[in-house]
Amino acid sequence: MNLILIAVISLGAIALVLAAILYVASKKFAVYEDPRIAQVGEVLPQANCGGCGYPGCSGFADACVKAGSLDGKFCPVGGQPVMAKIADILGLAAGEAEPMVAVVRCNGTCANRPRTNQYDGAKSCAIAASLYGGETGCSYGCLGCGDCVAACRFDAIHMNPETGIPEVDEAKCTACGACVKACPKAIIEIRPQGKKSRRVYVSCVNKDKGAVARKACTVSCIGCGKCVKTCPFEAITLENNLAYIDPAKCKSCRKCEEVCPQGTIVALNFPPRKPKTEEATAAAPKAAVAPKETAAAPKETAEAPKEKTEAPKVTE
Repeated sequence: MNLILIAVISLGAIALVLAAILYVASKKFAVYEDPRIAQVGEVLPQANCGGCGYPGCSGFADACVKAGSLDGKFCPVGGQPVMAKIADILGLAAGEAEPMVAVVRCNGTCANRPRTNQYDGAKSCAIAASLYGGETGCSYGCLGCGDCVAACRFDAIHMNPETGIPEVDEAKCTACGACVKACPKAIIEIRPQGKKSRRVYVSCVNKDKGAVARKACTVSCIGCGKCVKTCPFEAITLENNLAYIDPAKCKSCRKCEEVCPQGTIVALNFPPRKPKTEEATAAAPKAAVAPKETAAAPKETAEAPKEKTEAPKVTE
């Protein structure tokens, strides 16, 4: 009995000593966490999409608190309302951020880009891209396996079964960039949404020379440079046989769309253009009315003199 009691007392003493050591260690090596980090984390949507540039919502909350400024920080999922709440918690000013949206820069539909072979492997763009160039003559275009659709957490992008090209739902897109990372062909780009969701962009990423690109796709960019010469704002550059429109410089005048011989430049959500015949009629000046004849042709007043013919006299 004494041995059992001694063992219990010994174990209890050891437990107390270890507990005291752990308590002292926890106090000495404690890491202070600003309580505002948890408050900001509660406001965030907890999508953990990485669209803000940080590893999840907790990383974004920590960065906002420690930075002391919200300049350059934006939650694409929560948008401006969430950033306003964060600014109230931290006592900072919330910077205005232009709404962004994902844009698919490929118009190589089944009609525009004829199929030259058939892929029977795993239904994955990443795998298909690592094996070969695709089912068509364009090795730059969309592979159509839908990796971008699987990567989107907001159900904002779907494959069109008729065209074989992904389409973005602007109402659901948060511009998190998950589809951009998932696309091995880099045909998806995050661009400013634009006023009234209107934007102009080159719907092609083909860098082949004009003849080769045109043979592979009827609406591919051929690098002719007409759009570059036409743009009055120097918003278009031509590099590696491919035109690119800088959204920061573009004023949506749509002059480049008119001169593009391939129809590669897309002007989205703009009202339809007026027919050129109506524009020409409205601009052309009215034709001058021909003056009426005021003077009649002069009548002949002089008549040819009549010849006098006298009968010859007969003499006997």
